[in-house]
Amino acid sequence: RSAELARGAGARVVHEPRRGYGSAYLAGFAAARGEYIVMGDADLTYDFEEIPRFVEELDNGAELVMGDRMKHIHPGAMPWHHRYIGNPVLTGILNVFFSTGVSDAHCGMRALRRDILPRLDLRTTGMEFASEMVIRASKEKLRIAEFPIEYHPRGGESKLSSWRDGWRHLRFLLVHSPTHLFILPGAIMAGLGALISLLVLWQIHIFGRSWDLHTEIAGALLTIIGVQVVALGLCAHAYGKYFMGERDPWFDRMRARFKLEHGLLLGGGLALGGFGLGAVIVVEWFSRDFAALSEQRLAIAAATLLIVGLQIFFSSFLLSILGLRRDDR
Repeated sequence: RSAELARGAGARVVHEPRRGYGSAYLAGFAAARGEYIVMGDADLTYDFEEIPRFVEELDNGAELVMGDRMKHIHPGAMPWHHRYIGNPVLTGILNVFFSTGVSDAHCGMRALRRDILPRLDLRTTGMEFASEMVIRASKEKLRIAEFPIEYHPRGGESKLSSWRDGWRHLRFLLVHSPTHLFILPGAIMAGLGALISLLVLWQIHIFGRSWDLHTEIAGALLTIIGVQVVALGLCAHAYGKYFMGERDPWFDRMRARFKLEHGLLLGGGLALGGFGLGAVIVVEWFSRDFAALSEQRLAIAAATLLIVGLQIFFSSFLLSILGLRRDDR
């Protein structure tokens, strides 16, 4: 009876046929007429008498104001695994990935200026809408204010699914941070793989023993996979920049310093190096009248250089193709 009760109290009710937390808010935002928008769950968990404090922060220059429930949670208002695991972990990840500096990224009571909605460009329809708003505000360098609020026990049954909605939040954070999802893991894998390969190739003793073929193969695989993951991360950055209109200072700096030709030279040079090592092996084989050779280490190094070089070469072209959208504007 929420809609009926709201109408009876004099509220203007907007009907949104699509289900979902984000869908409801998107419809409400589209219908809003005032300079400021205050949002909150109508389940008795929030004290709407605190609205003047939110408005005061907006009057003082904030563009997005968030409540912080974690300091004033009433008994029975929040399950222990949400209070001590879910919210702190997801808020911590969001702060690390996007440097937001908020204490409670999933507090549902917020206020914002209506004129920032085009810059936020909010799209998600589920519970991850709460994370999207904070991420977009951070990327747009909006002024975010936060202060502690009371959080009361809910009136009625919660529709929140801890694992499903928690995963949706985490998935959303990951796919909107290509640096942490792709670039950093890929760089670590590629660096570790290259180090392992060099140690084996130079026959350096570690832990009192030498490391042989199987270790070099593992190093080569790590290097190849790592370079591919980094390339995917760069393409993800390019997609977000050119097709979703996201601010991306790191990618802007990278593109300003490294052009298509740099990637082609690096990739082509590595590929030629690998091809040259392979040619050395073939010449050696030919000089021995095609007798059996024992050049496995050199062959693995040649294959690794060739594959990595081709990855960089063609990934550079793909990044340039994605950048055509920028040039067309």
